[in-house]
Amino acid sequence: MAFDKAKTLRAAEKYLELGKLAPAIKEYCQIVAVDPEDFTTVNMLGDLYVRMGNHNEAIGCFRRIAEHYREQGFGLKAIAMYRKIDRLQPHNVEIATHLADLYAQQDLVVEARTHYLSVIEAHNRAGKTSEVLDVLRKIADLDPQNTAIRTRLAESYLKEGMKAEAATAFSEAGQILVARGALDDALASFGKALEMKPAEYVTLKGLLAAHCARGTADEAAEIIQQASSDNPDDCELLAMLANAYVEADEPHQAERVTALLVGKEPGAYLRFIQVAHLYLRHDKINEAVRVVSGITEQMLAEREQNKLLDLVNELLSCDSDNVQALRLLVRAHWWLRDMESVRAALERLAETAQMAGLEQDERYALTQLNRLAPGQPDYVERLNQLGGAEEYASSEALPDFDDDDHAPLTATEEFVFNSEEVSTTTTEPEFEWNTVSEPGVGPTDATAEPRIEHGFTFESVVAEELPSNAAVLNDHGSDEARAAAIRQQELESVDFYIAQGYMDIALDTLELLEKQGGQHDDIVVRRQRIKNLEFGAELEIESEPVNSNENVKPSAPIAPSVTQPDMYTAPAVNGTPPQQHSQLIDAGLAEIFEEYRASSENDAAANGDYETHYNLGLAYKEMDLFEEALEEFQVAAKLSAPGDGTPRYLQCCNLLGHCFMQTGAPELAIKWFDKGANAPGISEDERLALTYEIAAAYETAGELTRALEFFTEVYGMNVSYRGVNERLRTLKARLSGKDGRLDRRSVTRSEQLVN
Repeated sequence: MAFDKAKTLRAAEKYLELGKLAPAIKEYCQIVAVDPEDFTTVNMLGDLYVRMGNHNEAIGCFRRIAEHYREQGFGLKAIAMYRKIDRLQPHNVEIATHLADLYAQQDLVVEARTHYLSVIEAHNRAGKTSEVLDVLRKIADLDPQNTAIRTRLAESYLKEGMKAEAATAFSEAGQILVARGALDDALASFGKALEMKPAEYVTLKGLLAAHCARGTADEAAEIIQQASSDNPDDCELLAMLANAYVEADEPHQAERVTALLVGKEPGAYLRFIQVAHLYLRHDKINEAVRVVSGITEQMLAEREQNKLLDLVNELLSCDSDNVQALRLLVRAHWWLRDMESVRAALERLAETAQMAGLEQDERYALTQLNRLAPGQPDYVERLNQLGGAEEYASSEALPDFDDDDHAPLTATEEFVFNSEEVSTTTTEPEFEWNTVSEPGVGPTDATAEPRIEHGFTFESVVAEELPSNAAVLNDHGSDEARAAAIRQQELESVDFYIAQGYMDIALDTLELLEKQGGQHDDIVVRRQRIKNLEFGAELEIESEPVNSNENVKPSAPIAPSVTQPDMYTAPAVNGTPPQQHSQLIDAGLAEIFEEYRASSENDAAANGDYETHYNLGLAYKEMDLFEEALEEFQVAAKLSAPGDGTPRYLQCCNLLGHCFMQTGAPELAIKWFDKGANAPGISEDERLALTYEIAAAYETAGELTRALEFFTEVYGMNVSYRGVNERLRTLKARLSGKDGRLDRRSVTRSEQLVN
């Protein structure tokens, strides 16, 4: 018999209505067994396990959903599920790590850092130093511009013998320092990295960039030369070395190394263009022309004719009478089959060659001109003076100028250059691969151990950074009376949350109050009240029979039996509590993390986090995790402001109202709907919608007279809006049935409007 999912779901919901959790769980388990991808049901099953006190099964359900969302790239939804697990199992390092990584992906720096530090605490107590360093690196990645922390991390890696990681950290610090313009410090960091990994590409490129910015590229060339001599077949190092010589303004060395590179990688021949430009900067035109001549045919074969033409024109702009460059110009135009340009280039070549006394070049140019324009008296007369047309040139096949195809020409179309016309180069000293670097420039003796700063530990970094209930962040500049009034108002909200069973929201509000105004007796009293209530709830859960006939409303708020602690603590070993921390971390790293802690409040208030908190709230709301959604929307609301020219604040007010309605707190929903309705710059349509929501919230709260007033206001603005006409009639009937004398004026007024 086929499984009827809909029937099983109806049975589960019926059991829930009767308060029979165990049979409901059994039905949901059947659904999940048949359809394991039904994550909505898996989530419901996990919530029911929580209510039954079976946290292990609940965690299993939530973990399945969280891992699915994480693998699929739904970071916000994954965070929502991992937080549910974190509340049930607050000492789980794996869950804390997942949360921290996900927060980091969402650019929630403060939350990510807090969880990472909690993980550090757990690893540190277990003596897992390498794991601590890995997490510290993640914290450093949250603040990529902080080079001090990366340098400290690198030194710590060295202490643990993790040279590869130390080299990477030093190199990363150097890259940041280069971008900042701290070139000497950058070179020091790169130097330390190269002591451990002398041929690391990223480090050498960073070192070259730093030296180029200092105008000392020759020093970088010496260091890269040493690395290349140790790895002679490494083309990447040869390319860097060639670049170094170009930056060092050494054309002969740049040409020689480029030739070595092209010998190994022929496709790198275009690097000779840099060499040619370098010769031009030194006014060595003939050298530049020679280099370009060597790559002309390959450039044409590789369809780089336009680039070649630009290069030849640049050569001629430096020396318009250079015969060799003019021959290259003729070759380029010949390849492009531009007859007019070929004729003009040949005329320039003939004239220039005649002035220079280069009869063979002149004779060649005139021979080709005579073929292109037969019978020209000037060409014929001069050719006769030179002994007639050149035999080889006269037999060359002319290009088909009517053909648009720029295919390579035949071998007979190539020019013949006399060896005596090609300028010779000055012999340069042989390049010495094993040249010793200048003191302080290259790596030190390979056998020398790097200097390590001893005494690095991790305890106090956690003690400094982890959130603590004893921490006080007083705003000494605030007015005491105003602060007291705000505190009292928020404490009233806390009292309401406690009365309604919203312990998480109450605790979050108390924590915010503490951050804003410091510790206060009223806060301590309410924390103790929550603790007592939760302790009583735990006893009640333990003593409650499984098959209870007590009605259970699925939408009712459930106060978790385990609250999230301020930090992760290690479990007792053999009944002995863990030892208190001793001050083991070095002062420099502790100071860096103290800066992190001091900036946490500013980070939390950064407007850049609004979208993340808002979207996270939407994810929670979509998953019916309304309490978590409330927390995120409240943070988002604080990161926006009424009348700031964006719809942010209004969106938060609206969603907070709807979430409070879902958690059975219409009084709080009214508060947020009212804030939105009275925000500056709100449109009439937005005001109409929020007024309707206020009326509905009053009706849910049982304040029918107030509901009648607001529905009447909506009716006055739009008589057909969302069935307000029928709502008014129904509400009037309820008021009349409950007490015919109740607020008769309001009823009469609504009757007049409706009828």
